[in-house]
Amino acid sequence: MKIFVTGGAGFIGSAVIRHIINNTQDSVINVDKLTYAGNLESLNEVEKSERYQFEQVDICDREELDRIFAEYQPDAVMHLAAESHVDRSIDGPAAFIETNIIGTYTMLEASRQYWNQLDESRKSAFRFHHISTDEVYGDLEDTDDLFTETTSYEPSSPYSASKASSDHLVRAWLRTYGLPTIVTNCSNNYGPYHFPEKLIPLMILNALDGKSLPVYGDGMQIRDWLYVEDHASALYTVVTKGEIGETYNIGGHNEKANIEVVKTICSLLEELVSNKPQGIAQYQDLITYVTDRPGHDVRYAIDASKIERELGWKPAETFESGIRKTVEWYLNNKTWWSRVLDGSYSFERLGTGNNTSEGK
Repeated sequence: MKIFVTGGAGFIGSAVIRHIINNTQDSVINVDKLTYAGNLESLNEVEKSERYQFEQVDICDREELDRIFAEYQPDAVMHLAAESHVDRSIDGPAAFIETNIIGTYTMLEASRQYWNQLDESRKSAFRFHHISTDEVYGDLEDTDDLFTETTSYEPSSPYSASKASSDHLVRAWLRTYGLPTIVTNCSNNYGPYHFPEKLIPLMILNALDGKSLPVYGDGMQIRDWLYVEDHASALYTVVTKGEIGETYNIGGHNEKANIEVVKTICSLLEELVSNKPQGIAQYQDLITYVTDRPGHDVRYAIDASKIERELGWKPAETFESGIRKTVEWYLNNKTWWSRVLDGSYSFERLGTGNNTSEGK
């Protein structure tokens, strides 16, 4: 197949592209605007492949999207391009409305025009796979329930509301126009090449630098953690085997409180790093509790049994194995994250007015 991947220079998108190029014979067209969180260095290992092409294009630019569809003639779209940081959405929601809603609408219309002119065999094989989040479901506070594919939408933040809107658009384009769409909703991703504003890389790099480890509220917010390379394999499984019109929840079966995640990182650094920053007795001493952010959901947890039952996918990594791999990757790849941080980004936590981070 020839797969059109939007947001392929981002954290999850780059993992998807590495998975496709390294593990299949398919080709990829990476379309990315290269915002602050897009980094082509995350694709260094595959960029020289004859099966990989890159186009620096904004998904809101319909003329450029039409050109790319006409030039590359893809067999499927994997739509990952999105503004994805909850705290940034609180401080500046406009970019989330523009990219996540208007951008998805523009992608759907460009895809529909292209799909309509395909011959019948290619038309029936085409897929538009929209990658979304479990945050559209809202909060599971005071319940032991899990998010399923039929859980009602109750988004809490500008980010999750914009993603919920994009999910509804995708399903409407199937029902109204027949565009063959599939939706996936994932839990919190972590792993190599994660942009340092997010919880896990922020804690690793702050600790290495002897800076405080800011934790919202009491740190008891619970998330299901999904290793990004597991997610990439799940997404490829869905785009190649998933049924049109279906939704698949993708989770790691790893529910952890934020404070537990931070303490695990500290313990791994105690084990793996011989020289602490000056004046630091233990990495856990750097933990600082800060004012909770507005509308902070207490618990997310995904029931991922459908994708395992129907498509045969389940995660390969436990949280224990995945977090160790992640910490080791950051310790061994200082060049990558140093270059990411070379500029205006300054380890700030956004979203409270206190500049304090959260998983996605």
